[in-house]
Amino acid sequence: VQLVESGGGLVEPGESLRLTCRASGFSFVRRDMGWVRQAPGKEIEFVAAIDFRDGKPTWYAESVKGRFIISGDVNANILYLQMDNLKSEDTAVYSCAHLRFSHERLHRYSPSNVILHRGQGTQVTVSS
Repeated sequence: VQLVESGGGLVEPGESLRLTCRASGFSFVRRDMGWVRQAPGKEIEFVAAIDFRDGKPTWYAESVKGRFIISGDVNANILYLQMDNLKSEDTAVYSCAHLRFSHERLHRYSPSNVILHRGQGTQVTVSS
């Protein structure tokens, strides 16, 4: 299983980025996938999750609701994270992850108990 992220970079507050995760040796079919992030000195946190049984998002962190959209192409095994109106507090390394499950109560679980596989990540820096 290999998950490779791209699309990160340095942007100013209010700008947008789209992250991409490509999987190899692994199919998204009937999987739960998500994006997680880790800021310097902080623990990994969930950002968004999607259930590829129906392709619908299942969960967003409160801090990104209305600004980020998770989506993907189950046939191409590609996961996206569209990030709009970025804020300085969004600065982190973003990784895509294969999740054990995803649902509306994902925030109640520790990422270490839910993440099955995780990519190396791509750096997102939001600064003026």
